[in-house]
This record gives sequence, structure tokens and C-alpha cells, in this order.
Amino acid sequence: MTKWVYGFSATDTEGKREMKDLLGGKGANLAEMSSLGLPVPPGFTVTTEACLDYEKNDKQISSEIKEQVQAALAKIEEATGKKFGDHKNPLLFSVRSGAKVSMPGMMDTVLNLGMNDDSVRGLAELTGNPRFAWDSYRRFIQMYANVVMGFNVSLLESTLEDLKEARGVQEDTELQAGDWEELVGVYKKIILEETGKSFPENPLDQLWQAIAAVFGSWNNPRAIKYREINGFSHNWGTAVNVQSMVFGNMGEDSGTGVCFTRDPSTGEKVFFGEYLMNAQGEDVVAGIRTPAPINEYSKNESNRNLPTLEEVQRGTYDQLVEIYQRLEAHYKDMQDIEFTIEKGELYILQTRNGKRTAAAAVKIAADLVNEGLLSKREAILRVDPEALNQLLHPTLDPKAAKNVLATGLPASPGAASGNICFTSEAATQRAGEGQKVILVRQETSPEDISGMIAANGILTARGGMTSHAAVVARGMGKPCVAGCSELHINYGSQTLSIGNKVYNDGDPLTLDGGTGEVMEGIVPTIAAKISDEFASFMRWADEFRKLGVRTNADNPEDSEVALKFGAEGIGLCRTEHMFFEPERILAVREMIFSQNQVDREKALDKLLPFQKEDFKGIFKAMSGKPVNIRLLDPPLHEFLPNQEHEKKELAEHLGISFEEVELRSEKLHEFNPMLGHRGCRLAVTYPEIYRMQVKAIAEAAVESQQEGIKVLPEIMIPLIGMASELRLLRAETESILKKVFSEKGEEVATKIGTMIELPRAAITARDISEHADFFSFGTNDLTQTTFGLSRDDAGKFLPEYQKKELIAVDPFVSLDQEGVGFLVAHAVKEGRKNNSSMHMGICGEHGGEAKSIDFCHRNGLDYVSCSPFRVPIARLAAAQAALRN
Repeated sequence: MTKWVYGFSATDTEGKREMKDLLGGKGANLAEMSSLGLPVPPGFTVTTEACLDYEKNDKQISSEIKEQVQAALAKIEEATGKKFGDHKNPLLFSVRSGAKVSMPGMMDTVLNLGMNDDSVRGLAELTGNPRFAWDSYRRFIQMYANVVMGFNVSLLESTLEDLKEARGVQEDTELQAGDWEELVGVYKKIILEETGKSFPENPLDQLWQAIAAVFGSWNNPRAIKYREINGFSHNWGTAVNVQSMVFGNMGEDSGTGVCFTRDPSTGEKVFFGEYLMNAQGEDVVAGIRTPAPINEYSKNESNRNLPTLEEVQRGTYDQLVEIYQRLEAHYKDMQDIEFTIEKGELYILQTRNGKRTAAAAVKIAADLVNEGLLSKREAILRVDPEALNQLLHPTLDPKAAKNVLATGLPASPGAASGNICFTSEAATQRAGEGQKVILVRQETSPEDISGMIAANGILTARGGMTSHAAVVARGMGKPCVAGCSELHINYGSQTLSIGNKVYNDGDPLTLDGGTGEVMEGIVPTIAAKISDEFASFMRWADEFRKLGVRTNADNPEDSEVALKFGAEGIGLCRTEHMFFEPERILAVREMIFSQNQVDREKALDKLLPFQKEDFKGIFKAMSGKPVNIRLLDPPLHEFLPNQEHEKKELAEHLGISFEEVELRSEKLHEFNPMLGHRGCRLAVTYPEIYRMQVKAIAEAAVESQQEGIKVLPEIMIPLIGMASELRLLRAETESILKKVFSEKGEEVATKIGTMIELPRAAITARDISEHADFFSFGTNDLTQTTFGLSRDDAGKFLPEYQKKELIAVDPFVSLDQEGVGFLVAHAVKEGRKNNSSMHMGICGEHGGEAKSIDFCHRNGLDYVSCSPFRVPIARLAAAQAALRN
């Protein structure tokens, strides 16, 4: 018989931390903490396999699963001395989702399950606290109606706000027992009127429906979106954790909170967190009340005057400190811990590896090595390479003028500017149109996930450092300012008021998520700075990696940025990018319009000095490092003018009619230019183009060498499909090099190779390798030609392929290892059979993507090449590839 349910308690625990695939992260950690003897309320976990069974079984919980749930329930009754469904001493439960990876706020939770009209009175009598009992009941109705019944709870929430207004109070905690009892009656009446169904009174019915609802939440739109963004499988399912309730809302000696064993924004080794007295867990993250700091370090502008937990309950605080230190040492990582205090007694409800900014991730990993908790190897594997993106982007220019309107909490670092947007839907739409937007909300909820993804930054009027906005923004690497109480947002008029200023939808704002400042207009930014911890961490990565990391750069400025980030050379210098500057483009167009070789060569002679100076600048920046220069690749029509005034300017420059310009443009037009007259095919028909470029490279190399610069040039001939093409063009290239070196009286060792970007080139790599010193895989075009896809058009339908799980990921984002990867591996193997000294690299966008880099490591490539800002990502991914393989 399949085991569907695993119990956990101080005396009898069936799971452990390694069982995340089956029990989910939350369930595995509850079992682990119970085994450690920590104060964890007893409960049981219904497995992820049960969720998948539920989906297969026409969304029905099988009788076998129900039997195991009831057996586990009986054990909890025995352990607690309470009975589920009893009126006098009721056992109540929280029902929470828990996938194998943390998905904060993406799925659903129900608290206080088991309450009904009889047990609420029994609980009031048992505790002597009717206010607590009725407050717990109204919370249960509100959550259950939302999660299980699919009810629009805004109707209930507005009723609560009306009640507070009628009573003349602002906080929920100011309402009395009679108020809550009255509200429960109103809630149930609204639900009956709106749904035609009475609120369920039978606790067992409540439990089955709640478990089914949590299983169903695995496939709610926001959970699906979250998995798509993070590349998680839709086939994992979620576990359900049913845990006996402990209550933080029993009075001023009770409370709830969230804490981190280190600062999740900076990584500093300080205990950090927030709490609320007389509250339940959802209150802390919902932003309805301002949470108080647990200690002095956790104070900020919004909670500075509130008492700390250390002051209010010193004994509880000391116990929490002891527990957090124990958990961090046990898990060897920063922990995010949820706790509840019931009548002065501390309970731990959850621990997990805490989400953190990239800066914090690097610092924590480095500190844990220095503290002896981790090895360098373990630390390198702890940091997600993509997270480094957060460290490598601009911050606000400190010299720039800025008008600070308000200051909130620095919830997620980084700077962002954009136009105000008040709804998630509008943010998604405008970002899709190319606008930069700042999502401005009272507080965010999981329903806002699409808008948060689309926005450049997030600004909320409510919420603390552990609110939904703060936690999700940090995980995404988005700048976020939370809990900015000076904001007054009017969704009806679509306005934001700060002091006496009013801003409309679409007005520009700037956020600094590191300081919490909100600024008027667009404030300039500057490049990121590298911390000492980051530099040390990257040196450790370099100790392990086998792959070299180069950069794609077309000018000295980009080359210098890449060098700062640790690039070991240039893997792709696109020469065509140099042709588009105003003083050069006319010469290019003059060459295109020439009617014979002599005139073409005259035009090209005008370009040669520009090309030579470009190459000299790059050689100087990259002194002692290889520079791979790709000769002209795009079809000639890409250099022709599109605007009428440009065509007239060209006609005047060439002394021809406007009509002749139009006619020549039409003749150069191709139906499928990607597969047309481009790359090496241009050099076959117009050899003088590559001759000029090779001459410029050779002259720049010799002159740089004469100036004391160590030059390592590599000339790459693009779009080779046949060995005969490379044989011809290599001979011509060598002839030009020989001539220049003879004239200059000095030689520079120069490699000649090709870009493998056509399936035929990969298939016949053994023949092509006879004429190549290197292969560089242009995986952007190789993906297009292997799939028969245009990457410019594929975005219109590939998302549907991903949605229907026909492909796991966009093949232009992560290398298709089965198809395109097969061709790459074949070409590497066949090329080296014939020419063992060849070096091999990859220069497509895949060169900066972690899974593609792992593939390159496993298949024996020598280096990857990527954009300058992705160089650190590639270095770390290459180190992880070496450690994993």
C-alpha cells in the first residue's frame, strides 16, 4: 500500500529533511525540526504524490488517502488531548501548501479549520477569552470562503472596514468580542446570498474540502506563472501540511512573527525580523498593521517607536535566539523562520532557506566559509548564477540632483525609474509596449505577480520588510520601497498624493530600494561596484572552473567593462557594428552602390582607417588576451537607408537620382535574408570586402605590437557551410596577412577559423576542421537553422509551446541540448579527430546561461563568450559545472 501521509510530532516523526520531493520543503523541514526536539505543533503532511493522484482521479481524494489522514488525525488527538470536532475542547488546524521549492504566496493557506457555531462558544469558555474565539472564527470564515469556496473576499473585507468605521476605530485589535460575533453572522449571510450555499459546519467536511483546495491551488494562475518564470516543473505537485493550531491572537501575551538568521538584504550576520502581538501569521505579511522589530537592529523609520520583542518578552526572545542559532548551524544556511507565541510559549511553525538579495547571497556564502560552516566548494554551489545579475547593474548617481518626495522601507536594493502604474494588468500591458513602469500599490498580493514581474520597481504604502512585496521583490532582484506611509493612493482617480503634490497615472518616479527613497522624475544612474566579498567569491569560483570565459564586445568601452568583470578575452567582435556610425555609413553605402570592383575598393579604402583604429583600441584594451574578430556577416541590404530623407542624402552624395537608390535597394531585397547573400557568401562574390577587413586587422595588430601591446588576434569567417568555402577564404586571408606582415617587416601570430552556425557545417565538421584553427559555435543562428525558426517571430508562438509543455524552455534562452546540442557535440568530436590542437568556444547568447554552460563543460569546449555584464554569471556557472560533473 502506498504511504500517502507522514506524521510529525515530538515523539513520533516519519519524515526528514531529505524528503522534499515527497513532503515538500515545508513538510520535510517540519519533520526535521520535530526530530531535533524543537517546539513544533504536531501535525501531518499529505504528500505531493497524493496531489498528483488527486489530479488523475478526477479531482477526488481517494478513500485510501482519507483513511491515512484519519489515522494521522487520531494520533494528534492523542498527543494534544484535544478532539477534532469537539465543542468543548476543539482541535483546530492550519492547512498549508508546501511544494518542493519555496513559492511564497503562490498557493493557499487556511487557518483555524474545524471551527463552527458550537466550537467557537466552547473555545471562548475554555480560554475565558470570547474576543479571541470570535476573532479566530471570522478569520477562518474569511480564509475558507476565499481559498475553498472561491469567494470574492473583498465583499467581506469591506464589511469589516464598515464595522470599524461605525465603531470609530482604526485597528482590528480595537474591536470587541461582540463586534466579531456580529461580523461572523454578517459574513455567513453574505456568503449564503452570493453563493447560494451555507458555510459548512462539519469539521471533517471542512478538512476534505480544504485539502482538495490546496491541491487545486497548485494549478492556480499565479502559481503557474511563478513556475514558468522560475523554470519549475508543473508536474511536481504540492504537499498539504495539516498542523494543530497555536494562537498568536489570544491577547497581548501572544503574537506571531517572521525572522531571518542574517539580514536578507545585506547578508550581515545579525538577527533580523518583525512581529505583531495579538495577531495571526497572515497579519505580518499582509501589511494591515505595522509590524514591530524583534530587536534594535530590526528597527526602521516606520517601527522605530514600537517596542522590540526583546523588550516585551525577553525570555521568549532569548529562546528564539537559541533556536535560530541551532537551525542555522544545522542547515548551514541563512534561515527564514516563522514563529507564534501563545500565552508566552514559543512555537516554531516553519523554517526554510531564506530568500535573499544577490549581494546577501554572496556575503553569506563567503562568511559561512570563513566561519567554518561551509567549504569553498559548497559555497560556490549555494549561489544561483542568475542572481548575480542584481549586483551588476547601475545604481543612482550620487552627484545627480534628486527631489526626494518620501522615504519608506529599503525592502529590496537597486535603483529603478519608470512611469506610475496602479494595477498589475496595466503594468503588464505597458511593459509589453516597451514602457518602463513603477507598480504603485497600497500593498501587493500574490495576484499582483504578473505586474511585479513586468515592473522596473515596486512601491507600496503599507507592509514591512517581510511583506509580500518585499520578499517577492528580493527574490526577483527588483528594487522595492515598501511601507511608505506618506503615500496616499486613490485607485478611483488614479492619483498618488505625497504631501501637497499629486501625481497621475503615467507620471515618472524613481525608487532607491537600498535607501527607501522615492524621488520625482528620472534620476540618472551609475555602474555597479564590486564588493570585497564578491571579488573573493569569484576568485574561489575561478579556482574550480575549467572553462574559459570571454566576452562579446565591439568597442574598447565594452571590452574594459568585461575585463573588470573578469573576461579572459573577446569571443566575438562583430565588425558590422562598427559600420553604422554616421561618418562611416555613407562609405559603406557608397561601396554597396558601386558598379565595379575598382569603385568598391575606393569606397572600402575610406573605411579601412576606421576599422584599423577600432581594432587597435580593442587590442589595447585586451592586451595579452585573445580577440576573436568576425568578418562581415549580415546581408548588404541591412546597411541601406530606410527613411526617405536618408535616401535623398545618399543620392546627393553619390550623384545619382533618388529613383536609382530605390531601384538598387529593391535589387538587394531578399525574401529570406537570414539564409541569403551574407557572411562568407558575400566574400565569395565581393572578395574585396574581407580583404579590406583582414588588412585592417593585420595592420592594427602589427602597429599595436610595435607599441608594446601583446596581440592575440583570431579571424573568424562566418556562415561557412562547406569545407570548400573555408579553404578558398582561408587562402585569401593568409595571402593578405602575408602581404601586410611583409610590408611592415613584422609578423603577428594569427589564428583563422570559422563560426559553426549551420547544421551542414556541424555535420561535416571533420572536413571543415582541415582548414580551421578553431571553431566558435554561433548558437543563435544554429538554433534558428536547426529548428527552422526565426527568433524574431518565434516569440509569437513559443510561449504557447511552453504552456502546453511541448518545450520546457525557449531554445533561444537555454540551449536545446537534444537537437542543437547534438550538432555541437558532434562537431567538437569530429573536428578534434582531424585537428587535435583546435580550440572550441561558444559565442551565442547561450554563452551566458547556466544550463548551456554546463553543457559546454560536459562536451569539452574551451570557453564560453557572453555579454560583458554576464561574465561573472558565466564564471560562476562554469565553476558549478566543474563541481557537479
